[in-house]
Amino acid sequence: MATDEQQRKELGAFLRARREQLDRTAYGLPPAGRGRTIGLRREEISYLSGVSVTWYTWLEQGRDINPSRQVLDAVATALHLTVAEHDYALRLAGFAPARPGTGEAVETAPAHVQRFLDALEEHPAYALAPDWGVAGWNAAYEALYPNVATTPPEKRNLLWLIFTDPAVRDLLDDWDDTSRRFLAEFRAEAGPRLGDPRYRDLVGRLMEASPEFRERWESHDVRGFESRERVFRHPSLGRLVFEHHQLRPSDQTDIQLVVYTPADAAARARFFRRRD
Repeated sequence: MATDEQQRKELGAFLRARREQLDRTAYGLPPAGRGRTIGLRREEISYLSGVSVTWYTWLEQGRDINPSRQVLDAVATALHLTVAEHDYALRLAGFAPARPGTGEAVETAPAHVQRFLDALEEHPAYALAPDWGVAGWNAAYEALYPNVATTPPEKRNLLWLIFTDPAVRDLLDDWDDTSRRFLAEFRAEAGPRLGDPRYRDLVGRLMEASPEFRERWESHDVRGFESRERVFRHPSLGRLVFEHHQLRPSDQTDIQLVVYTPADAAARARFFRRRD
């Protein structure tokens, strides 16, 4: 299955980044030159996967070739890719479909999606477009992050806010870890669409605006979404602990809903008593 040039380049860069970040000791391999223990050679991945050095090199170079799924599966095993990373590589090569939906721009959440967000009332929640533009939110989320209502629509993008808004950095108890996770999750979803002008523009602007983004984007990290505990340091409400969940309306699969639920009854009472 042929892929377009952008996807071939992304697949090659992704495989190379993963190979160069591997721990040689995890493979029982001796250190490379000057005692280096991080990074395997192409020849070593070739041997471990049973794929010829030439073919694997062409994969990393983004050549216009048609790798079989068996080849990609073997390379994924040799690189110790996670499930999310393996799926990402397959989708870039055209073997697994992108997440259902058109990927078209979504400026504002449909009315019934916004009504659902509002019905959550006490739970901070927002809607993300495919490019991670914030397309809707409820009053509880605005209480948690007031800037969402005052940020211009063209900059109301979760990835942009994470890396450029000082208020977000102050709000997040673990900005470094959360920003890395969000970027890896964004890449997992956006990979096959990185050639789209909207995505290229967003990435280009972030590369210029944020040194942290620029450094982490080049690492090609990919992760699937995981529900997890989130800690916020609200300027007036203090320390808040939530659980972070993701939903997708079956009739609006281009939109993902992110919902925060208080971690326990005490946290819920504290948040809403002080918010009111």
